[in-house]
Parts: sequence; structure tokens; C-alpha cells
Amino acid sequence: MARALITGITGQDGSYLSELLRESGYEVIGMVREGSQAPAGVATVQGDLGDPASLRAAVLGAAPDELYHLAAPTFVPASWKDPAGTLALVAGATATLLQAAREVEGTRVLVASSGEIFGAANVSPQNENTPMRPRSPYGVAKVAAFGLVDTLRQKHGLHASSAIAYNHESPRRPERFVPRKVCKAAAAIKLGLQDELVLGDMSAVRDWSHARDVVRGYQLMLQQDEPGDYVLASGAGRTVGDLVAAAFAVVDLDPERYVRSDAKFVRPSERTPPVGDNSLARERLGWEPETSFEAMIEEMVRADLAALQAEATG
Repeated sequence: MARALITGITGQDGSYLSELLRESGYEVIGMVREGSQAPAGVATVQGDLGDPASLRAAVLGAAPDELYHLAAPTFVPASWKDPAGTLALVAGATATLLQAAREVEGTRVLVASSGEIFGAANVSPQNENTPMRPRSPYGVAKVAAFGLVDTLRQKHGLHASSAIAYNHESPRRPERFVPRKVCKAAAAIKLGLQDELVLGDMSAVRDWSHARDVVRGYQLMLQQDEPGDYVLASGAGRTVGDLVAAAFAVVDLDPERYVRSDAKFVRPSERTPPVGDNSLARERLGWEPETSFEAMIEEMVRADLAALQAEATG
């Protein structure tokens, strides 16, 4: 039985990956901070991104065959408030985990990267060879972590790979992210619990996939004989307006009656659309998204409808 250690197991990706690996016959161990709980039935070890000693102890104690490093601050705007802390939690923790993995014979490592590493890219879609031009402290930190994976892989022969994941969603996504905010608002307006939805730039483009598809890519990457970096994305750019239309269609409402834009929520626009080219993952991993954008949004809206109705009925 293969043993996997997952950092960030309490998050969206960690929960889906835990389920996938357990269904595949893995022994799964989740790294959690003190006071946090992993999904039911998952063994845990304690570790904190800000405590290098705890990270090293977690890896050496678990001695995993596969280490999936998913834990990191994920809300890009928040990185502007503490750039130094973001660098430490993203790049510093990655360095510690990679070094610890070297001490466990045969451990393969997956580090979750982000399409944010490309930032102000001059081409769209972006692929594994697109120059990195991050536009936020979060993006800078992810570039540093990406570089560490490549450097230690080349220097020490470590089986370490970076998954360049673009936006990926699910009913488990926190509400501070726009897709979940939109889906919950559509459900709440349908139930008469909310009057309107206020957003920023409706023309902003993102590449959205389902988290289930992305974590399947994570697992596939560590089954390869040779490590490598892969873009995991749908390959299609959609606007926030498209997102709104899809969500409100699920509840049969006209979004023009309920949705408005406010300039204070508008972020600087990208020079080129942040869309990922998944050709390499398709070719080498046999990976492709299985859940359509529309099906993903419907799943999210219906989950929010059920949750809000349950709350209303006590």
C-alpha cells in the first residue's frame, strides 16, 4: 500500500485528493496545524508552514512514498498585506519540505503551483515555457517555490514536480472567491434571502476547472517515471459575465435584474487573458478535464441551494 502525505488536507484540493487516493488504495496521512482536523478516517501529523522544524518532523515521521504539498495562502489580494510572510509561507515552507523529502528514500514530491506565476504574460494561452512575470507577492512567492523544485530536481535528482494549476472550483471553495460568491448569491436570490449581487469587472477572464479534475492531475504527475512540470487548466477563458450567466441559468433567473458592477471591486486588468495550455498534460499524462464548466457551476449552485434551504428550515 502506497503512503501519501498531504499538506493542506483540510482545504478544497486536499479533501478531494484525500478521497481520490483513498479510493485508489493509498494510506493517506494529513498534515494539520494544532487544533485542526483532517477528513474522517485520515491519520494526521502536526505541522505548520511557519515552523520549519514541524514540517521536517512531519515528513520524516510519515516517511511517505508520495508527498503532495498543497498548503499555502491562496487568496492573492491578501498577499499585498504581508509580502514577507507570504514568501516565507510559500517559498520557505517548500524549501523545507523538499529538503526533508530528500532524507526519505524514494519519496516523490508534488508542489502545487499556480497560473499566477505568469502574471503579465505576453502570450495567451500560457504553457510550461512561458516567461514568468508575476504581478503580486503571491505570484512572486510561487515563482520562488517553482524555482526551488526545479533546482533541487536538477541538483539532487529528486522526483519533484510542480503542478501549474489555474483557477479551480467546487462547492468546497471558500466564499471569498468569486465563483463561490456568485453561485451562493444566485441560490440566495432564488430563495428570497438576498436582493442583489455586486461584483467588479464583468469582462475579467479566468480559466476555470473543477478541483476534482485538477487533483487527478496531481496524482498522475507522481505516477510518471520522470518528474516534470505541467499546466493543469481547462484551456478555455471565460468572463465573470459568463460565470454569472451560467449560475443564474441554474435557478432560472435573469442576472440583469439582480447583478450590478461596482468600480471599487475592479482589479487591474491583465495584459493578456490568463488561460492555460494543457497540451503537455494531455500528451504525457493522458489528463483532461472531465467536468464541464456548466456542470461545475450547476453543482456549486445546487449545493448552495441545498445548504441554504437546510439553514432556513433549522
